[in-house]
This record gives sequence, structure tokens and C-alpha cells, in this order.
Amino acid sequence: MSKLVLFNKPFNTLCQFTGEPGDSTLADYIDIPDVYPAGRLDKDSEGLLLLTDDGQLQNQIASPKHKMEKTYWVQVEGAPDDDALEPLRRGVNIQNYKTKPAKVRLISSPDVWPRDPPIRERKNIPTSWLEIIISEGKNRQVRRMTAAIGFPTLRLIRAQIGPWRLDDLTVGQYSIIDVESPKQAVRTKHRPSKRFSERRK
Repeated sequence: MSKLVLFNKPFNTLCQFTGEPGDSTLADYIDIPDVYPAGRLDKDSEGLLLLTDDGQLQNQIASPKHKMEKTYWVQVEGAPDDDALEPLRRGVNIQNYKTKPAKVRLISSPDVWPRDPPIRERKNIPTSWLEIIISEGKNRQVRRMTAAIGFPTLRLIRAQIGPWRLDDLTVGQYSIIDVESPKQAVRTKHRPSKRFSERRK
């Protein structure tokens, strides 16, 4: 049985346990020994990060060859219509790479925690929320994809990786799952990090 940790990563937190003085790292929130991130999430992105103590499971989650889908909620500047999103469904060029077709749709504003600090919105320019599902993970891919069609990303939250979802995890909170295989998981009771609880007092 392997251990899998589902963590709701806050904005401006590094996906590693060590950093420079003053950095926010995983050690500020997760006090579980011998677990390591399965994949990464940019410092300025939020949401679901998976950690495990099983190298094989880590590879199954993170390796592009397994094509595990990742779902993102993306707040963009502007108001794209369905036609504007069509290039993402076909694949767009970002730098010297053409992305694989993504699943993309407009969604209502999700019921999520306020970001700290808030995003910078420009007066008289609306924002919109997209759901984007991809099975690859190039550096800052989602941000580059929305920029390529003229709608810069303002906020990015990963909501799901494969079968594992954020569900009711609050920001800075984690839960532990016992996993027999990537398709078999039994959720245990949510356990807020002690350090996170102390930071909120």
C-alpha cells in the first residue's frame, strides 16, 4: 500500500520542501516524512499537488507517457467566446512547440477561496473563467496557451489530476489516501496541517 497526499497548494508557495530564507515551501504545510511531489505546480499557481512515498506511483502520475489528464480552472483577462477557444482544442504553438488538443470550455466563476494577494484587474476589462484539461505538462503551458489566443491568465488553479480532485480541501490543507494502484484509492478523513492551523490563528 502506498501513501498519496493531496495538497491544496497556496499561491506563492514553492513545490519543494526547502528554499531561500523567507520562501514559502511545502514544509510550511506538510509534516509527513518521506513524501515527494509527483509533478509540479508553478509558484504562482494554486490548487492540487500530489505527493507520494512510492517512486513507481510518482512516475505513473508525473510522466507524460502515461497521459494522465489534469484539469485547470483558469481566470483570464477578457471575454473569449467559443470560437476564440477553438485554437486550443486543435493545438496552438507556444515557442517552438505545438500543444496537443485540449478540452476547453467556459465555466461560471468557481466557488474557490480568495487569493492572497488578489489578482490585479484592469478597470473596464472583464475577466472570464475557463476549464482546461490537458494530458501534457510543458513549462507554464496553460499560461502560454491562453496568451497565444490573446487572453492572458490572471489566476490558475489545478482542480484535478487523473481520478484525484480538490473536492473540499481548503487552501493549505492536505488529505491522505492509501493507494493500491492509480485507479484504486480510498480517501481518508481530511487532515489540516498543524502548521497551517497555527498560521491561521
